[in-house]
Amino acid sequence: MSLKARDFLEKYPAMQEFYNMAGSKLAEAMRLITVQPGMPLYRHGQACEYYLMILSGSVRVQKLSEKGQVITLYHLVAGRACELTTTCLLGGKNYPAEAVAETEAQAILIPKADFQQALAQNPEFRNFVFSSIDKGMNELIGLLEDVSFGRMDSRLARRLLQLSEKTDPVEVTHQTLAEELGTAREVISRLLKGFERQNWVRLHRGQVEILDRDALRKLAQLA
Repeated sequence: MSLKARDFLEKYPAMQEFYNMAGSKLAEAMRLITVQPGMPLYRHGQACEYYLMILSGSVRVQKLSEKGQVITLYHLVAGRACELTTTCLLGGKNYPAEAVAETEAQAILIPKADFQQALAQNPEFRNFVFSSIDKGMNELIGLLEDVSFGRMDSRLARRLLQLSEKTDPVEVTHQTLAEELGTAREVISRLLKGFERQNWVRLHRGQVEILDRDALRKLAQLA
């Protein structure tokens, strides 16, 4: 098994049979790229010419309003494909958001024609694509419910707890949290200072140290 095949199947084990059937043809069609933090993989309004799958790193898919406000729709990590790319390829539409690398990331690009052929001919690939769409739609519905009905302090508490699973103290700026939650930086700063006054967190430059997880968990449950 080639290095490319081994890397691909390590992150996408459910596609073993598909890869075996597609063989070298798929390997030749796939393009592996490396992007640095802040670099776009898709820009708003760009034509969708390839299916986007993440091999390593993290990519943020976000929407920018006319007033310049940013909201994060979802994150792409290793083993996940971009649902918006899928719907654009299926519907012949341009990309309605932007996908930007959060860290150095490796992405697999499958050209539109090869994607459509695999979708038509291989049930395993088709199941993966539609399962990915289902997962993405559930996340977007959850985001819509949060934005429409959720309390911002509860959503902030929940996001801090999620981020702390990777690193603690959480390395994140107030601006980044604002973009994640679809609000203004000033709102996040005010809420974090309130958390700090209650000794739930301690704020540092570019970091949030969690002091009272139980308090944040209780607040997060109100979201």
